[in-house]
Amino acid sequence: MRVIEAKAFGGPEVLALSEAQDPVAGPGEVVVDVAAADVMFLDARLRGGWGTDFFDIRPPYVPGGAIAGVVSAVGEGVDPAWVGKRVATATVASGIGGGLPIGGYAERAAARSGELAELPEGLDFVHAAALVHDGRTAMAVARQADFRPDRTVLITAAGGGLGTLLTQLAHKAGARVIAAAHGERKLALARRLGAAEVVDYEEPGWTDQVLELTGGSGVDVVLDGAGGRIGQDALGALARGGRFLGYGNAAGGFAELDTEHAAAQGITVLTLMDITRAETDWAALGTRALVAAAEGDLEVVVGQTFPLDQAVEAHATIEARQAVGRTILTV
Repeated sequence: MRVIEAKAFGGPEVLALSEAQDPVAGPGEVVVDVAAADVMFLDARLRGGWGTDFFDIRPPYVPGGAIAGVVSAVGEGVDPAWVGKRVATATVASGIGGGLPIGGYAERAAARSGELAELPEGLDFVHAAALVHDGRTAMAVARQADFRPDRTVLITAAGGGLGTLLTQLAHKAGARVIAAAHGERKLALARRLGAAEVVDYEEPGWTDQVLELTGGSGVDVVLDGAGGRIGQDALGALARGGRFLGYGNAAGGFAELDTEHAAAQGITVLTLMDITRAETDWAALGTRALVAAAEGDLEVVVGQTFPLDQAVEAHATIEARQAVGRTILTV
């Protein structure tokens, strides 16, 4: 079968189309004929050599931790009725709060049967793959954020896959959304999805704009998908007693926050580890997202798709900050 391998750590050019043996379904596993594979910002960072202290990845390896396609084989202990079903799933090596996001950029991939989500009628593979990670994470973040009509929510990285979902969820719950992103294309998208106001966080003093929009009081909730300096700055736009949920690192690592300042202001800080706690029913949250998308209640923004053999271009687009919403490889 055809796969994309990261032959070494480096730029997008280290990705190459290769041949590999078909996966075999072990006990409790299935094989999925892949139709679409999610391309995460994390994939690009790992390919560049970041994160080896946390992820035991060594080239050559096949990137990608989320796929959608059709089950073609089942292993021992798996109901054979899964064969032929359209599914979305993490790959067998991937997992919430752990595992390795690998194995997905391929014509076929192994997955755990317990991770399978059957696709609702009307939902295609591309949009389903885009929801494997972002759908359940958006639902988990929204639950922790506790959106209400009397709350103002600042969302950083609002033009990304997760940010576009959270903008909609907050807006539908009646909250006032201030979306922060870079570039008019992403800001226009945020407006269309329900943001009341938008700010460009590449502009100096962008948090002053946020404070001005709130009459100086600050926002009630920050949803930080950007991390880095952007996330640190966003903390300063929070009102006393507010909530900061940090789950992204697109700006160069998770935000390093002044926790003493936060505590003095009565601010609750929740990290990715807090949001992805073990007792969360991830299967139920993922199903909710898939059903909402299939029924048209949640728009899944896939800004760009590439065929499998153009994985280099997909990674280059993400690293150039040109991607809007999710990026998907089609097989």
